[in-house]
Amino acid sequence: MTVVPYQKPGVPASAGLSVEQCKRAAWAVEPWEACGETRCCYRGAAAINASLAVALGVRFPLSFYGLPGVGWFQDRLYNLVAVNRHRLPGDTPYCKAHPEECR
Repeated sequence: MTVVPYQKPGVPASAGLSVEQCKRAAWAVEPWEACGETRCCYRGAAAINASLAVALGVRFPLSFYGLPGVGWFQDRLYNLVAVNRHRLPGDTPYCKAHPEECR
């Protein structure tokens, strides 16, 4: 798994996404060879679950997300956090710490 900030030039386009899509949510994009002709992209809560699945080496987080009601609930919770992320404590944003690498 490689984590990259969407503000780095060319990153959204390399994943087949727009800057606006990346501003609204986290994305997990599987390599072409893992998906065949259709690129596998996960947005928001699904992206978090896909990342956990890769990090843990098990499919459980994505399977759990797919259960009736679970994905719906996680999506609502993700959207609530995303809308309020500017209020949450955290590390210095990547682009503030590395302005030379961002737009």
